Amino acid sequence: MTTAMLLALAILALTLILLISGRVPAEVVAMLVLGTLPVAGLVTPAEAIAGFSSPAVITLWAIFILSGGLTRTGVGDLLGAQVLRVAGHGEAALVAVIMATAAVLSAVMNNVAVAVLMLPVVMDIARKSGNAPSRLLMPLAYGALLGGLMTQIGTPPNILVSVAMEEHGLIPFAMFDFTPVGGAVLLAGIAFMTLIGRHLLPRRDPAGASLRPEVNLRDRYDLRNRMFLMAIPPYSDLSGKTLAQCRFGPALGLAVLEILRDGRTLMAPGPETEIRSDDRLLVQGRLERMEELRGWRDLTIEQEGCGPDQLISEDIGIAEAQLAPDSELIGLNLSEARFFTRFGVNVLGALRGTPAQAVSLGDYRCAAGDVLLVQGPKNTLEDLGQERNFTRLTHLNRAEVTSHRALQQGLLTLRLSAAGGLAGRTLHDCALGDALGLRVVGILREQQCILLPTPEDTLEGDDRLAVTGRREDLMLLQGLERLEIQREFSPEITNLESAEVGLIEVVLSPHSRLAGKTLRDLHFREKFGLSVIALWRGGRALRTGLRDLPLQFGDALLIYGSRARFTQLARDGDFLVLTQDVQEPPRRDKLGRSLSILTAVLIPVLLGWLPIYIAAVLGAAAMILSGCLSMNEAHRAIEWKAIFLIAGLLPLGTALDQSGAAGLLAETLTATVAPFGPQALLAALILFTAVGTCFLPPAALVVLLVPIVFNIAAPTGLSPEALSMGIAMASASLMSPFAHPANILVMGPGGYRFRDYLKVGIPLTLVVLATIMLVLPLVWPLQA
Repeated sequence: MTTAMLLALAILALTLILLISGRVPAEVVAMLVLGTLPVAGLVTPAEAIAGFSSPAVITLWAIFILSGGLTRTGVGDLLGAQVLRVAGHGEAALVAVIMATAAVLSAVMNNVAVAVLMLPVVMDIARKSGNAPSRLLMPLAYGALLGGLMTQIGTPPNILVSVAMEEHGLIPFAMFDFTPVGGAVLLAGIAFMTLIGRHLLPRRDPAGASLRPEVNLRDRYDLRNRMFLMAIPPYSDLSGKTLAQCRFGPALGLAVLEILRDGRTLMAPGPETEIRSDDRLLVQGRLERMEELRGWRDLTIEQEGCGPDQLISEDIGIAEAQLAPDSELIGLNLSEARFFTRFGVNVLGALRGTPAQAVSLGDYRCAAGDVLLVQGPKNTLEDLGQERNFTRLTHLNRAEVTSHRALQQGLLTLRLSAAGGLAGRTLHDCALGDALGLRVVGILREQQCILLPTPEDTLEGDDRLAVTGRREDLMLLQGLERLEIQREFSPEITNLESAEVGLIEVVLSPHSRLAGKTLRDLHFREKFGLSVIALWRGGRALRTGLRDLPLQFGDALLIYGSRARFTQLARDGDFLVLTQDVQEPPRRDKLGRSLSILTAVLIPVLLGWLPIYIAAVLGAAAMILSGCLSMNEAHRAIEWKAIFLIAGLLPLGTALDQSGAAGLLAETLTATVAPFGPQALLAALILFTAVGTCFLPPAALVVLLVPIVFNIAAPTGLSPEALSMGIAMASASLMSPFAHPANILVMGPGGYRFRDYLKVGIPLTLVVLATIMLVLPLVWPLQA
């Protein structure tokens, strides 16, 4: 084994480990491979970047744009809606027609685009027919995946093997060369799902909602389980304050859904809505936080509190830091800016204007030119002065700190009762910051002074806390403590919907970059004026702690608010609304143009006048020039992750081939399986491909398998066309929700769990593999 072989195999092994682990984004792994190969001397620099000019990559991004144009002009929407009407309400017919419709669309469109397009259609069909979404959405995803196998442009693996044939001096696959085998696989898949697979699908909706024709989102998410009424007593301290000022969400983790006032119902009240005495609030959440008020009530304000000078020491200082005009902190409040986590300092006060005036930290948002009073270790303050977010940093001496008016106004001293509920708990568990808008900047304990306390520091009885905040925030405790809880009330109150207000479900778009971010990070409430009141993940509904829960692909979010704002959310490219009524209307007037462009792309390819990548690029340009798609929409239509993944890994295939590593792997596989005959070798390849898609993106797997396939074909006398077709047909990702975006997309709305994909996907995969083994040799003989 040569050094080049060892290097190529080592890079391949490391690449597989990184891709399977998922700790590094797949496209980043591809870029690392692209950069490492020329450094290791396995490919030239020109060969390393050749993937970006590969016909496969060019065809792929052009097809994404063509699919986007067809989607935007309503081609798929129109066809899907018309065909689905044929099926009626019967579950078996619906499964068959949904899969067939998705497959037909996926043959000429990107399969992820088909899943995105038809998801709201199928959700509406489920609601109207009384079928559980979980009985219809997995067939939708599988129909899109299997339909893509039928044409050259239907799926990236088909494009890749076609280009590979041409690069190896063979006649490339034509547009419909995939149709005989792919069509047989599709028919077998539809037959299995209609006759057997649908019985393996869960009928999963909380409270059995899916079994009733009147199924609604309120029942599906079992919202009543966490709903109760809170009555505002007469002369309450909360009267006259807005919902935002009352801090029901941060303090109690409650979402206010309705306000019952004088016989009227104010639905989906905004944060600016004022509370009045005798109001009754319909809220959702857990009552446990109400019990914690018993601990908070033991906080008393000391009239003679600690002075600002007690917040400094030999190691801890206070300084004035001025925000730069281009600071990335501008517009953020103190919680969002996360000063302590990011910079290691506490913010004690803020000054704004000329002359400088103290600004209340309770409602403060950073603005250019503001001066922040920060407390932290002196070496940390020095580092802060070098931060690009600040233009000036001035250290304050003890005398300046003592006499600083803003520090005197914004500093409170609270004493804990020795028998209080906060004693023995950490600052994090007490959630003083969330509950009361306070920041503990010092703990005074007998003769000890703990400055810059961490969230893990434990409170003790009779501790004195130096905090930044407002007295009025503490006064809210009295109002919150006196709230009257009503657990029994009329069911009509929980209807939540009217002509102006309603509920919708949304999921993250496959192109979204919001995965891993929280609703707090996204300013979701402020941006859209809507509330997320539940989230479906892992087969169950989550209804509390949502604003700090990182979003994941596959989550379904239940949104509550004004129907007029739903359309605004539907226009946002990061979210996919699962209701057709609020979708942005397609450009139906451009429908004829998009179909003409598709026809103009296919005809010269079928007649052999143009290669597919040239025709697809011209078609993509025509989609934009004709107004079927805007340039921004074209950018969003491209799955850049797939583009970078394929372009970055193509040089690895070249390195495996040129170094002889692909030949070595081929020899090992051939020596093991070839004695059992050509059928066994084909079976081994397609089984490896099918299992491999559970762990690797299908396009990446095919890129790595292609050089091995050609090294197997040459010495064994087997047909490279047959083997290449086999791995392309086996690349449909059916056994794991994370193997393909189409599977992830339906996971939340369908309420699926991981085992559901195994339960249905494994037998369906066996049916697909058996069909390939039966049909492929008849169309593409195994012997060359």
